[in-house]
Amino acid sequence: MDLGFLAVITETEFLGITLANWFLALCATTLSFTIARAGIGFIMRNLKARSGKRGSHVSQIAIDVLSSTSNTLLLLGSILVGIGVLDLPERWASRVSSLWFVVVALQVGLWASRAIALAMLRYFKRHSHSENYSGSALATLSLWGAKVLLWAVVILAMLSNLGVNITAFVASLGVGGIAIALAVQNILGDVFASLSIAVDKPFEVGDFIVVGSLAGTVEHVGLKTTRIRSLGGEQIVMANAEMIGSTIQNYKRLQERRIVFKFSLTHGSTPEQVKQVTQQVERIIREQKLARFDRSHFLGFGEYSLDFETVYIVLDPSYNVYMDVQQAINIAMMEAFAKIGVKFAFPARTLYVESLPTALQKSLAGEGVTVPVKAPVPERA
Repeated sequence: MDLGFLAVITETEFLGITLANWFLALCATTLSFTIARAGIGFIMRNLKARSGKRGSHVSQIAIDVLSSTSNTLLLLGSILVGIGVLDLPERWASRVSSLWFVVVALQVGLWASRAIALAMLRYFKRHSHSENYSGSALATLSLWGAKVLLWAVVILAMLSNLGVNITAFVASLGVGGIAIALAVQNILGDVFASLSIAVDKPFEVGDFIVVGSLAGTVEHVGLKTTRIRSLGGEQIVMANAEMIGSTIQNYKRLQERRIVFKFSLTHGSTPEQVKQVTQQVERIIREQKLARFDRSHFLGFGEYSLDFETVYIVLDPSYNVYMDVQQAINIAMMEAFAKIGVKFAFPARTLYVESLPTALQKSLAGEGVTVPVKAPVPERA
C-alpha cells in the first residue's frame, strides 16, 4: 500500500509537475520561512542583550531596523525558495529570478527607510534647542525628501530589472512633474514657505507670536499649515505662505519690555508741583526691583490737562510681571500725588453764559440756582 501511495505521488502530475515535487516545494517554503523568522529573532535578541549592557545607539537602531522586517515579504521569499525546487521550464526560472530581485529590493527599501527615519530623528533631536522635541518643518521636509528619493531609486531599479525602459519613463516623469507643479502651485507655495520657516526660524514650536490680529502659542509647524493655540483656547490653522507674507511678532524671544505710559494732571498744578511730579515718578520706578528708569517729562499743555510721558524698562519678559510692576507704579503715584496736592485730570469744560431770559432766571432763582451774569460791555463812542 505504501508503494502504491509513493507511485501515486510520483506519477500523478498537477500543472505538469508531480505531486511529490509540489510536496517538496511546500516543505522547502515552510522550512525557509521558519529559519528566516527564527534567524531574525535570534539576531534581535542578541542585539537587545548587547544594547542593554553597553547602551549602544547603533545596536538600538539595528533592532528598530530589523523590527521593520515584513512577514509578507519573508513569506514571498520563502515561496520563491519553494518554487525554485520545482522542475520549472527555463522561461519561468528567469521570471522567478526577477521576482527575487523585487522581493529583496522591497525589503531592503523598508530597512533603509526605517534607518533613515531613525538617524534623522536622532540628528534633529541632538540639534534641537527644546527639551521636549516634537518635530519641526525642516525635519519633516528632510525625511519626506529622503524617503521619496529612496523609493524612487528602488522602484526604478525594480522596473529596470523587469525589463522596463526607464529612460523614457524618467523623461515622462519630468514632463508630468511640471504639469503637476503648475496644478498644485498654491500647495507648493505653502511647502516652500514651511521650508523658509524651518531655515530662517522666525518662530518655533512653543513660541508665543502675534500675526496681524491673531495671537497665540505655536503648537505645530506642518508642510502646509501652522497651528496656533490662541489665548481664548481655540486652535487657529494658518497657511504657511500667508504667515511668511505677514509681520510676525515673537514674544518668546523678548528679553526686556520698553514701556511708555502717559498721565495727565489738572491745570491748577503749580510749576513747583510739576517738578515734584517728575521727581516722584522717577523715585517710584527706581524703587521697583524689576524695572529700570529711562525718563519722565512734562510733555505739554493739553486741552484740559497738563500731559506727562514716562518711559521705563521691565527687566523680565513675562507679561504678568509687567502688569504687576505697572500696578505697583500706579498705586505709588496715586499716593505720592495726593501728598503733594496734585490731581489727575479728566475731560471737563467750563460754560460761560452771556445772558438768560428773565423768565428763566426767575425760574432758576426760585429753585435756588445762582446764575452768573456777565457784566455788560460798554459801547464805544
